[in-house]
Amino acid sequence: MPPYEEAMGDVINLRQARKARARAEKAEQAVSNRVRFGRTKAQRLAEAAEDKRTKDALERTFREDRQNKRDDNQVKNNPDQ
Repeated sequence: MPPYEEAMGDVINLRQARKARARAEKAEQAVSNRVRFGRTKAQRLAEAAEDKRTKDALERTFREDRQNKRDDNQVKNNPDQ
């Protein structure tokens, strides 16, 4: 056996390697999407209800009407109106 054959690596098909890498990346993306979006309707509704309760509790803690304050700020920032 010639000495150069011992130093050479395995021959691979680059097209197949590229496709295999793309499949692995898609599989990894699918896993993260399942974690991110894979919730039942009941879980989504429960989370939305919890967010609403939290938002309502926060709104109750303000001392003055925030909408009036926003309107006043808009008038101050836009004197043309």
